[in-house]
Formats: sequence, structure tokens, C-alpha cells
Amino acid sequence: MAKTDYKTIEQYHSTFPSEQQDRMQSIRNVIHSIVPEAEEVISYQIPCFKYKGYFIYYSAYTNHISLSYPFSEALLKTFDKELKKYKVSKSAIQFPNKEALPLDLIKRIVAFRKKENEKT
Repeated sequence: MAKTDYKTIEQYHSTFPSEQQDRMQSIRNVIHSIVPEAEEVISYQIPCFKYKGYFIYYSAYTNHISLSYPFSEALLKTFDKELKKYKVSKSAIQFPNKEALPLDLIKRIVAFRKKENEKT
């Protein structure tokens, strides 16, 4: 794998086909609509947002886009039924590129993460 040194989310996005760029931008827009004060950074060479600490990440791959963070048991339990159709681990949710992004679900996950970070 080639070594990368992304400095901005735009640099990261620019390395993907336009369809994936659009999908990532949709997630980015959702994050900013829920947490307008979120700071954009690159962490682990992927897009990351900080709000009262590290908040949420996303990244693109050949077959999916991942929304990631070490998700709490509370978050995974809250969205358990809706997440059953996706590949989910404690730290990532994979949304297949062949399906429309579940933007309503992503909005609710982002809002949940915001509340979690506000408690710490």
C-alpha cells in the first residue's frame, strides 16, 4: 500500500472516483448539519471530526464506506435492528457502495455520538 500524507479532507476525497466522493461528501454534510462546530482533521490518514474530543471518522473503500469510532455498547444497542443489514464491528459500520446511503440513520448515529461526547 502506498504511503499517504493527507492534510485535508479534500485531499482524501480527491483520490476516489466521483461517486464515492459524493457519498463521502453526503456524510460530511450530515456531520456538519448535526454538529456545525465540529473540527475537521485527518487522523490515521482518514477524515475525522472532533467535537469535545474525537467524535467520528469515515473512510472509503472499493465496496463500501465505513463510519467509524470505537462505538459504545449503548450506541450499538440503540441502533441494533437497523444495523443488522450491515457489516458492523465495535469500531466500524460498513455501508455498501451498491446501496443508497442511509442518511437518516447516519444522522441519528451522529446525533447520538454528539450526546455521548457532551457527557464526557
